[in-house]
This record gives sequence, structure tokens and C-alpha cells, in this order.
Amino acid sequence: MGDVAVLGAGAWGTALAKVLADKGNVTRVWAHQPEVAENIQRDRVNARYLPGIELPGTLHATADLEGTLRGAELVLIVVPSHALREVVKKARPYLPPGALLCSATKGIENESLMLMSEVLVDELGTDIVSRLSYLSGPSFAKEVAVGQPTAVVVAGASEPETHAVQQMFATERFRVYSSHDVVGVEMGGALKNVVAIAAGAADGLGFGHNARAGLITRGLAEIARLAITKGANPLTVAGLSGMGDLVLTCTGELSRNRTVGFEMGKGRTLEDVLASLGHVAEGVKTAKSAYDLGRKLNVEMPITSEVYRALYEGKSPRQAVVDLMNRALTRE
Repeated sequence: MGDVAVLGAGAWGTALAKVLADKGNVTRVWAHQPEVAENIQRDRVNARYLPGIELPGTLHATADLEGTLRGAELVLIVVPSHALREVVKKARPYLPPGALLCSATKGIENESLMLMSEVLVDELGTDIVSRLSYLSGPSFAKEVAVGQPTAVVVAGASEPETHAVQQMFATERFRVYSSHDVVGVEMGGALKNVVAIAAGAADGLGFGHNARAGLITRGLAEIARLAITKGANPLTVAGLSGMGDLVLTCTGELSRNRTVGFEMGKGRTLEDVLASLGHVAEGVKTAKSAYDLGRKLNVEMPITSEVYRALYEGKSPRQAVVDLMNRALTRE
């Protein structure tokens, strides 16, 4: 047992904080919005992001970043990808020496095209690499929070530190595997959100299971192409953070990214969908960075390209699917 600091009080951050707090760890959650922290402290529930889930007394929430980090043995970072760099800059002076750091943020930074691991090293320096790890896998926040059986993976460069994080999270309902393939784990976690938008659009257009299965399978192929180009082990893409998270996000009704695609497939505009969603859909921003990264590395990513055009160039989802189906025939 130990002190844990969780940076980010969204649904996923709160759910992971609950896992850690339920094990008896003194867990402090930093919320960017003071009213969210006040709600958690007063009512023992995160009404905005994880309603209906009672939070244990070992979980405390605050908007005080320095106080959250003081004395922490594990710092869990669960903020939106576009906010990661700014939050880490603010947290850097208060990070306890020797603390383990684990990121559960999934995405690729728009401006730099860096993975979250690369952003963290860029801000904190290479000396911290051995203490960094990255948690990913098929895991809806609500199901984790209510104790539904879930399997995830933690990847890190140093086996002892990764094993320590694995042990801190593991419960009889939350199974944690370990990996040393940081790039593979991160790429799967980021890119599956883009494919989920495509799968949701196909569902919204009224297409069948055949279309969804095709999108998932070919989506996995382009995730693998980009991940391998970045140095990942292709077997990682077949695991929890790749295929596992992709299937969940493309098929589960709790998926925010699938919802974005589904509603656009039914004819709603992106702006309208995001305004009513109330949560971050990482795939919207990642579609742009993944599209740009694919072009930079000369990796063919047709599904990502069509999602990008639908989101950022006003292309209709129906025409995007038609264009995908009518591409030049190739070998699988």
C-alpha cells in the first residue's frame, strides 16, 4: 500500500483511482475543475463524469496540484492527450523524487506528432524513462468502476518498475499484464479510437456486421503498419492494447468515439455531436495527428484518411465508405 496521485478526474481517471483506493492506497485525485473536486469530496461521487458510482473514503479529490503530488509513490496521469504537456509542465516542480509515473492517456499530440511517452520524456528528461509506464487495453471506465472483470496491460522500459505498477493495480477483478513494448501498446490505444469513429459511422449509416468486421480487421492492419514503422512488435498489436481495445471501442455502446461516428452517420454534424457528448472523444484529435503522422512516415492508412476527411474536410460518411470500398484492389 502507498500514496497515489491521480492527475485527471474524468471518467477514466476516477475509475482507475477507485481501483487503487479500493485496495487501501491513500489516493488523491487532482481535478482541473474545482467544482468536480468539491463534488467528489462532498458527495463521494463524480456526478459529472462517472455518475452513480460511490467512491471510497480512501479517495480524496482536490484542485491543488502540489498537494496532490506531495509524498506520492505512484503518479498516474489520466488527462486528455491535448492537455498532457501543459499538465506535466505544471506538475514537474512537485513530482516526488523516485516516484513511479504511469500514463493512462491515449493519443498522439497534434503539433509534434509525438506519442504520450515521447511527450513525457520531452518534458521530464531521459533520466525518468526507467520510472515511466503506460496503461492501456479494453476497459470502459464505468465497467471498471463497478468491478466488472477487465484485463489491461502496463508497458515500461524497466521490468522492476513496470512490475511494481502491475502489482499496485492488480485485483481479482482487474487483471494486469506487463509488456516492454511501449510504442506498440501506445499506438494501439491511440489509433483504435480513429477506427471506432469509422465503425460507428458504418453502423449509423445502417450497414451490417459485415461492414463492421471489415473495418475492424483492416483498421487493425493499418494500426500495425504505423506501429511497426515506429518500432513496435507486431505481436503487441494482436494483444489487449491492439485487437482487444479495438474490438471493444468499435462495438461497445459505451464508446464515445463510436458514438461520434454513429451520430455523424445518421446525419448530425461533428460540432453538434461533440456539444452533446459532454466528454472528450480522443479519436477526433487523434484522427488529425494519425493522418499527419502516416503521411510523414509514408504509411498507407486509408481508413484513418477517410475519417480525417469526414471530420476536418466535411466529407460525408457515406461517400467516405464508398471511396474505401472502391479503392484499387490489392493483396491482403
